[in-house]
Amino acid sequence: MLDPRLLRQDPERVRRALARRGVDFDLNDFASKETQRKELTERAEALRHQRKETSRQIGEMKKSGQDASSAMAEAERTRQLLAEANGALHAFEEEYHEFLLGLPNLPDEQVPDGESEQENREVSRFGELPQFDWTPLDHVELGKDRGMDFDRAARLSGSRFVLLRGQLARLNRALTQFMLDMQIQEHGYEEVNVPVIVRRETLVGTGQLPKFEQDQFHVAGDEEMFLIPTSEVPLASLYKGEILESSDLPLKFVAHSLCFRREAGSYGKDTRGMIRMHQFEKVELVQIVTPEGSWDALEELTGHAEAVLKRLELPFRRVELCTGDLGFCAARTYDLEVWLPSQNRYREISSCSNCLDFQARRMGCRMRDAAPSEASGKASKASKASKAKLRPPHTLNGSGLAIGRSLIAVMENYQDEQGNITVPDALRPYLGGEETIRLEKV
Repeated sequence: MLDPRLLRQDPERVRRALARRGVDFDLNDFASKETQRKELTERAEALRHQRKETSRQIGEMKKSGQDASSAMAEAERTRQLLAEANGALHAFEEEYHEFLLGLPNLPDEQVPDGESEQENREVSRFGELPQFDWTPLDHVELGKDRGMDFDRAARLSGSRFVLLRGQLARLNRALTQFMLDMQIQEHGYEEVNVPVIVRRETLVGTGQLPKFEQDQFHVAGDEEMFLIPTSEVPLASLYKGEILESSDLPLKFVAHSLCFRREAGSYGKDTRGMIRMHQFEKVELVQIVTPEGSWDALEELTGHAEAVLKRLELPFRRVELCTGDLGFCAARTYDLEVWLPSQNRYREISSCSNCLDFQARRMGCRMRDAAPSEASGKASKASKASKAKLRPPHTLNGSGLAIGRSLIAVMENYQDEQGNITVPDALRPYLGGEETIRLEKV
């Protein structure tokens, strides 16, 4: 959520920034809302003051033995008017809150302008593209009758699901374990096993609701519960409504989970294979940091995701998203795109974003800065805490990595002419030292 103070103090800046994202922020409409908010607030405050003054008069009249019946009748009328004013103010505040929830984050000034992914900016590349003396197969052909089963999955669950069996299921598990171990042991993340069903308010806090409800899976029988689209949702929400000490930051979390997306806006897109599924797996990275450290944290977190691809020796590139391709909560985003030989192109495998204070503000998470030292040096702990400044921390997230797309990338980049898969060195300890996966029919 955008800072309401920024909206009120510099609405023109907000308008310009949102225009870069293709969002029309109507200054006249916002000014009308502000006028209404002020009028309703002032009326409620005036009536509260009137009620207090009338109550004081009634007390004095009774104390002096005067007839207070007219004043009491006036007090009752004021009470009714105040109840109506409070009701109108409450209804407006709910409507205003929904308006704020619908505004995306402001893009950072460094983000390149553009309308679509075609105008994203390549930042860097890593690795040599594989050269084949034969026409490389895609992951669907490589996995056909060898443990990658879309037909049985469709009979069980419908389209955009897959069954993995045998060696491919084992390779999928090895990728997951390798990624978790790297982030925990080498990069200092704390592993969290998260629930995959969350409340509506949790998705509101991380920005998936209300705008993207059509992409979410509801839990049957309870419209307030949803399957998570990414473990970013529970990870970033761990301290929802809480106050963190700045001295405890940064917090770095990693989780492996199933993820669920309806892909409502992608009809007919990437229908072949495992590229775009309703159910998939990810290893997710989330950091909660001080505002002063969030831009360095974005480079660090992106580097942690890149480290996985480098260790797997998969060719990839880093791309900075333009304003038109930026996610709803993000102020700046790097996508990592891995090379897929069958498509002769790079495809997204990780998206790493700095959301600044946008998510923390929505979920009511705040951090307490260290209180300034008292001149006497003898101030109590409670006194110092009361003087410490409270403000939202910054949140960052990134895939480290998407497991299904990592499996695809390994299969396609490491295939041989017989359709077998050479195991990347980094994964061999997780596969009992095996150097080659010979995909046999199952």
